[in-house]
Amino acid sequence: MRWIVKRTITLLTTFYIAITLTFFLIRLMPGNPIDVMINQYMQQGMSMEQARMMVSSLYQIDFSKPAWEQYIEYLQLIFKGNLGVSYIYTGVPVIRIISYALPWTVFLLSISITLSFMLGIILGMFAAYRRNTKADHTITLLSTITNAIPNYVLALIFLFFFACVWKIFPMRGTRDPRIPPGFTLEFISNIFYHATLPILSFLITTVGSWILQMRGATISVLGEDYIKVAEARGLKGRRIMFSYVGRNAIIPLFTRLAIAIGYMFSGSVLIENIFTYAGIGYYLTYSVTARDYPLMQGCFLITTLAIILSNFIADLLYGVLDPRVRIER
Repeated sequence: MRWIVKRTITLLTTFYIAITLTFFLIRLMPGNPIDVMINQYMQQGMSMEQARMMVSSLYQIDFSKPAWEQYIEYLQLIFKGNLGVSYIYTGVPVIRIISYALPWTVFLLSISITLSFMLGIILGMFAAYRRNTKADHTITLLSTITNAIPNYVLALIFLFFFACVWKIFPMRGTRDPRIPPGFTLEFISNIFYHATLPILSFLITTVGSWILQMRGATISVLGEDYIKVAEARGLKGRRIMFSYVGRNAIIPLFTRLAIAIGYMFSGSVLIENIFTYAGIGYYLTYSVTARDYPLMQGCFLITTLAIILSNFIADLLYGVLDPRVRIER
């Protein structure tokens, strides 16, 4: 219990430091969107003061407040669940944009990671049981190659051949806007149709890592004494494989899975932009380009929270899955 309290305090402290750094670092970036908007209104015939008042009323900005006051207000708004109003989507609350984008990113990443992890476990165990055979060498070689390819490179290749040249899959978007949303076969199949290339980009570039890790862990477990004892007792090979070998070999991978989920939120930025997939990564890039501070802060907040929570869950999982760690705590 004491360990959980300590980890919770660490989590909250890390989160506070992250949002503080994000707030001030964003304001140190070159280019000020407020000045750009004021200049636009002045070009329309407004005076300097009128333009400042217009921007102030539209975007809820008080120019007279110093940075530290804006920071305190920002923290108060976060605790109220208010992330401000977007500059580029005039009048639209950031929380509404994130509420729209987050399900698409979660949908994309959850399917990619689940498929990648399951496939990696199966092929990793298969390669370990067939070690030093042609099948093992082939799987290991392909895993090493796919693991070395950046996901955005594969995404660009897929986009060029499958979307531009052969026109098998769509080039952009999360769904066909002509199909009305709902729990219909047409709508659901259309969502998967648009997500196929992004999912494949994630899947192929991450499965190799799971295969190599599972192969190494399985070979290590196969050399343990309790496996030899189980074989000497005459237990069936299938039971030894799943109850003894697989169960122990998969423990370290479960914790890495939790961490990978968090880090893939940041890795989704490039994939979502290549396929114009309207998730968190897509809006993050757009907000950075347009210097939309509130939207940028909101996207960074979600990404940071996902990484911190994933590390916290990984720590908890490790204690639950491995009794030796639980005793040490």
